[in-house]
Amino acid sequence: MQTITEKLIQAGWVGRTVTQPQLARLFNGTQQRLYNLVNRALGSGELLQLRRGLYLLAQQPNSNLPHPFVLAQALQPGSYVSFETALSFHGWIPESVPVTQSVSPGRRSLKIDLENLGSYQFSPLALQPGFFLQAVTRHSLSGQVALVAQPLRALLDIVCFRKLQADHVHEFSQSMRIDDELLMSTTAATWRDVRKIYKHKRMVSHIQALKLGVTS
Repeated sequence: MQTITEKLIQAGWVGRTVTQPQLARLFNGTQQRLYNLVNRALGSGELLQLRRGLYLLAQQPNSNLPHPFVLAQALQPGSYVSFETALSFHGWIPESVPVTQSVSPGRRSLKIDLENLGSYQFSPLALQPGFFLQAVTRHSLSGQVALVAQPLRALLDIVCFRKLQADHVHEFSQSMRIDDELLMSTTAATWRDVRKIYKHKRMVSHIQALKLGVTS
């Protein structure tokens, strides 16, 4: 009888998260048998539980763990990486960010700390229907895909989340040491597109204030 480790390696799941239904499709038998196999693998350290119903095979020789951005989207399906995490990823701020920050659908905030795998924070925003992934781009990271906000979108997500005042927006971007030249390099189409994203009307004036602050 194959162990979960053997089966997952054979099926190509090394370095990838796997859900309970996916495990069930790999193993024949009853739910109780699967439950026993999973518990045995967790107890031996062969399998890591990321959250209820989501698992990761412990690191194997010559293999890498998933990129934190990939893990974030597995932990909270439908989310995308944003805020300071995305700004750091794009090189818009000099600091590294210890927490992988994401915008999540729905209304519930969530923080997950995983031993040896990092900390993950998910925050909802008031966004217009149909524009959740506006100015969000797919990136290939170690052979897997993650959704990451474009720099201007990530900055505006922070402004929206923190409910900053319009006359403080440009000052705030400078306090984060974001170079005005980076903002000026943002295309006119992107500036136009981000105006459609947020539900709060104040964000339109915030975007305008930021753009004027950069060009003045």
